[in-house]
Amino acid sequence: MNTKQIMELDKRYVMHTYARIPLVVDRGDGVRVWDKDGKEYLDFISGIGVNAVGHCHPKILSALKEQSQKLLHCSNLYYIEPQAKLAERLCSLSFADKVFFSNSGAEANEAAIKLARKFGARKAGEGNCYEIITMKNSFHGRTLSTLAATGQTKYQKGFSPLPYGFKYAPFNDLDEVKRLVSEKTCAVMLEPIQGEGGINVAKASFLENLRKFCDEEGILLIFDEVQCGLGRTGKLFAYQHYGVEPDMMTLAKPLGGGLPIGATLAKEEVASCFEPGNHASTFGGNPLVCAAALAFLEIVEEEGLVERAKKMGTYFKDKLKRLKERFSFIREIRGKGLMIGVELEFEGAEIVKECRREGLLINCTSENVLRFLPPLIVEEEDIDRAFEILNKVFSRVC
Repeated sequence: MNTKQIMELDKRYVMHTYARIPLVVDRGDGVRVWDKDGKEYLDFISGIGVNAVGHCHPKILSALKEQSQKLLHCSNLYYIEPQAKLAERLCSLSFADKVFFSNSGAEANEAAIKLARKFGARKAGEGNCYEIITMKNSFHGRTLSTLAATGQTKYQKGFSPLPYGFKYAPFNDLDEVKRLVSEKTCAVMLEPIQGEGGINVAKASFLENLRKFCDEEGILLIFDEVQCGLGRTGKLFAYQHYGVEPDMMTLAKPLGGGLPIGATLAKEEVASCFEPGNHASTFGGNPLVCAAALAFLEIVEEEGLVERAKKMGTYFKDKLKRLKERFSFIREIRGKGLMIGVELEFEGAEIVKECRREGLLINCTSENVLRFLPPLIVEEEDIDRAFEILNKVFSRVC
């Protein structure tokens, strides 16, 4: 089928929940993808951070082939070897003692919300300790509960009534968090770096003092690292930049090497609130995706991708700073590692479109923030090419 036929088929049979770009990605390899007509693109959005080790990494493919010849699916009624090994690996790499597996970031956050409320119920003796404070401009998913947790009304319109029990504080504003806390508060939940909200980075003083405050009040601290976790920021987990450990953390996007997986990590004191029957997922911790996730973690370690993200992020930011010096409409460059946002004085949709025409895939969030999430395997020559395209597009727009 050609591009036009695929687009027509999609429009006819797929629910219109996406404002799709007129592009059919046909195949990928490393940092590059090709459309149905054979045109090559640098992929600097990488499936919104999913393809962190690039497209079709040989080690991921090998793990999938080996596992697929043994077992594709096994019910969580039974023990699953790749799942147990992945849980052990994630705990050994982080602060956590236990893991619950699901299929997406939203599901990982749903599990965190349920576990926080179970913790609150135990704390209050089955009383009313259920409220969770989240941040304005946050994004935690599109299920009803995670929509309610998301501090952006544009995502919530048309879906009322949403589950109650959520309050929203300005990001990096500890005084407002304190003001919102009541005897009903069980947790504070936030992204150390807001992705959909515009690549907003938490201040060290905010997280340090928030941790102290949560400890004083007996409130859980939950970090949503669905987008900023697993090497993207130049640390394996974003919380490691701050020396602040959460009580729970959610992961997803890159963990499965391109396959769907979510993970909710927790300390033992919190995890023990869940009992058999409290929560479940038919496909969560599937042996195939867990095998891919184990391969992903091996790739990150063996290829030094955490340090690479830090190094390439610095290189990319230096290039972007040169653009800022030339183009006055660039307000700010922010982010950590290879999670970078470029805020413009105007909406960025046309920039995204023109970059695509030139062979560079990026996207725009919060209307005027160009978001760059290239694979962690990106080379300097790839960044140089992206810089050339951005310079050309900015010059044309200017």
